Amino acid sequence: MLQPFAPEAPLAYRIPWHVSVDDPAHPVVVNHGFEAADFVRVFRDDVGPERTQLWGRVLPAESVELCLCTAGLDEIVVTVAWFRQLDGLEYIWRFVV
Repeated sequence: MLQPFAPEAPLAYRIPWHVSVDDPAHPVVVNHGFEAADFVRVFRDDVGPERTQLWGRVLPAESVELCLCTAGLDEIVVTVAWFRQLDGLEYIWRFVV
């Protein structure tokens, strides 16, 4: 059954990440949001020894470089997971390099 739009529904949350792939082996992920991202973790879909990276807190305008040069694949799916202080929920975003 369809429900009417509730005015108290939360506003949409814009994903804060921007990825620069000038060097596909070393993409740079930047927090373009207005708030810090907490407990940030990055997962790769390849089978390398460093499939998971723990970044901790990533502040607004802070950038982190990923090293994908040992992956040896044509495309790698990267998953970024983080928590927002505002609501305490975990968010997940994926991109392909």
